[in-house]
Amino acid sequence: MTSLPLIPVSPDAPAARRAAMPPRHLADLDLPARQALVAELGEPAFRAKQMSTHYFGRLVRDPASMTDLPAATRDRLAGELLPTLLTPVRELACDDGATRKALWRLHDGSLVESVLMGYPDRVTVCISSQAGCGMACPFCATGQAGLTRNLSTAEIVDQAVYLAGVAASGAVAGSPPRLSHVVFMGMGEPLANYSRVVAAIRRLVAPAPEGLGLSQRHITVSTVGLVPAIRRLASEDLSVTLALSLHAPDDELRDELVPVNQRWKVAEVLDTAWDYAARTGRRVSIEYAMIKNVNDQPWRADLLGKLLAGRLTHVNLIPLNPTPGSRWDASPKPVEREFVRRLRAAGVSTTVRDTRGREIDGACGQLAATGDRDTETPQEATA
Repeated sequence: MTSLPLIPVSPDAPAARRAAMPPRHLADLDLPARQALVAELGEPAFRAKQMSTHYFGRLVRDPASMTDLPAATRDRLAGELLPTLLTPVRELACDDGATRKALWRLHDGSLVESVLMGYPDRVTVCISSQAGCGMACPFCATGQAGLTRNLSTAEIVDQAVYLAGVAASGAVAGSPPRLSHVVFMGMGEPLANYSRVVAAIRRLVAPAPEGLGLSQRHITVSTVGLVPAIRRLASEDLSVTLALSLHAPDDELRDELVPVNQRWKVAEVLDTAWDYAARTGRRVSIEYAMIKNVNDQPWRADLLGKLLAGRLTHVNLIPLNPTPGSRWDASPKPVEREFVRRLRAAGVSTTVRDTRGREIDGACGQLAATGDRDTETPQEATA
């Protein structure tokens, strides 16, 4: 297998463009910090709660709509606490509007993506934690692009607040009008932006008006296997689900597919995941992209089943959504079914991820890869 270079993966490692971080936003702060800031600006502390109620409780992101604040006060506080973080570039929809993908331009020109997926019993959003990604997984569009920078806490949260507003508007027919689940499976490696991702989780689960009031158990954090960060997350007293992007059960192949495996091998990554499950009581999700003639052999299914049997885990097989010009392709359906059969025969809970968004460049990073070639005018299109 190809030996790829090791890359810096320590939590909160300096991003390539540290100076490009956005201005402060109320979502960067907890409620007491917002109140203290408002008081420093010479306004009553309760103004912080008013603004927070609009943003997190009513999902209002436009200061002009916060009419219960005096105009002069509103403009001043908005300048300090509600800067524009995300500017829409493209918005695409498919699956009769149940899947919506947004491409955002950040204040420094970076592009990130987020996706809303509506189901009869829930609304899930997939959000990005970095602009680009430094993990260099060769089959991933974001990994091919490389890392631009970490997102701020507020840039992460603002994606969820925007899409929660879309759900609340009733735009997703056949789904509840309230966001219920958030998955950190968009662009970037969440645990490489550790402190901001954990802060974003705390905003998402804090009751309104401090946060969105989501259940911790409805938050999923994906990782390629940054062992120290997984251990750190286990100590945070958060009941979030850990999703481990494994993609291969053997070190030889995983060294190529997930280069960080050259630092933390399969056995150590899985042992850390089982420790996380034991400490939190949460089942670990094993993410496994099915790649034709690469990782879909029957013997790899058997090896994966052996590694996972008897553990508090669930395998989520992902039909690969190929990126343009890539040599990687999705496994044929008969091969996928046999892989599922062998895992289940080993006693491992296994499902195949719903293949949504293919018509709208649904794989992470695909829309951003074409974003600079598209108009910057927000568009609505039904694929």
